Amino acid sequence: MIGAGVVGLLTAWQLRLAGHHVTVIAPDIAQDASYAAAGMLAPISEVQYGQDELWPIMTASRAEYPQLLATVSRSTEVPTGYRENGTLLIAADRSDRDAVSELAVLQREHGMEVTALTSSTLRRREPALAPGISKGWDVPSDHQIDPRQLVAAVRAALDGELDPQDFPDAGKPAQWLTASVTAVEEAAAEEAAGEETAVEAARQPGHLPGFTVTTDDDVARPFSAVVLVPGLGYSAIRGLPETCPLDLRPIHGDVLRLRVNPAQLMPGETHILDATVRAKVNGRSVYLVPRADGGLVIGASSREDSLTGTHAGSVQELLSDAVAVLPGVKDMELTEITTRARPGTPDERPYLGALRPGLVVSTGYSRHGILLAPLAARLGAALLDHTFTDASPPAVPLSAADEQLLASMSLTRHRS
Repeated sequence: MIGAGVVGLLTAWQLRLAGHHVTVIAPDIAQDASYAAAGMLAPISEVQYGQDELWPIMTASRAEYPQLLATVSRSTEVPTGYRENGTLLIAADRSDRDAVSELAVLQREHGMEVTALTSSTLRRREPALAPGISKGWDVPSDHQIDPRQLVAAVRAALDGELDPQDFPDAGKPAQWLTASVTAVEEAAAEEAAGEETAVEAARQPGHLPGFTVTTDDDVARPFSAVVLVPGLGYSAIRGLPETCPLDLRPIHGDVLRLRVNPAQLMPGETHILDATVRAKVNGRSVYLVPRADGGLVIGASSREDSLTGTHAGSVQELLSDAVAVLPGVKDMELTEITTRARPGTPDERPYLGALRPGLVVSTGYSRHGILLAPLAARLGAALLDHTFTDASPPAVPLSAADEQLLASMSLTRHRS
């Protein structure tokens, strides 16, 4: 497994469940886009115009979260950070109301549950919202997960000894290698055979010759199969990835983390906001995600410029827009500002497919990486399982719906 963001870690977990022995190679664990992400599981609220082919991917992945979290929770006592608190769509003024209202109509036309709220209902639901809010809509099925907690839980699941009664087919605990991968190439059959650190061909005899993975310490290691989940680092890897260039670009986002001041709370309260809020303020988007521990995540900035560090103007706009929606923000403690680049594609759909039998690529998840992680992990593991061995049937089946989703994420769809 090359890459250790949320998608990579969950793919490693799926492969372990299928009986493989996984080595995770990455310079760090979930410190890029996954570290900054707010973790909104919001296939309805995330809908934008012109993204019809992305909606089925988002809704299918959201539906897989309950089973995924149940499996992880059976393997470890580390909490996953999942919270069912719903989402409110908010329009700050009349012009924002028209824009959000039109989007709500589009969402309902696609069968999504979006309900307009009266001002009095909105006020009862979230009394701390600004009194001048123009309009609100309820999206009860859009929830959240704390990606940092999820990473901790999945790492524990990958490291732990699993109960054979609950996980009869599981492979060994994962191995971890702190390094950057510089090349992936096909290896001779004798190089991959018998390598203890390789992914094990659990369903012999049909394993493939394998691959050589070179890291930045100039060490070449043989593996039976490889999953590439390197985010924007894909183009820096020599060898086989060069035969399939992908159209990826960095989309920078600035994310703020705050903490509620205890003086803002009434007795028994832990937060001044219950639901996740996605708002339009003067035409700009802002989200506010309340954590169960009193934290608040604010974001929605999206930049495609040359500045890799934090953009001062984005921070100013995020705070200003957040205060316009939730005035209590100005009395909170600002604890962290995080800026990361997310791997974007021309049509916002990720790239997921096999470069060779036993070599799978999974990247390009843009702003939706946390939402799409369960589906990406299951399909990535299934693709590897189908191409890694000639055993029948594969341990992880692919349905007709899976095949259709994979077709929409084809590695070659942007080529003439």
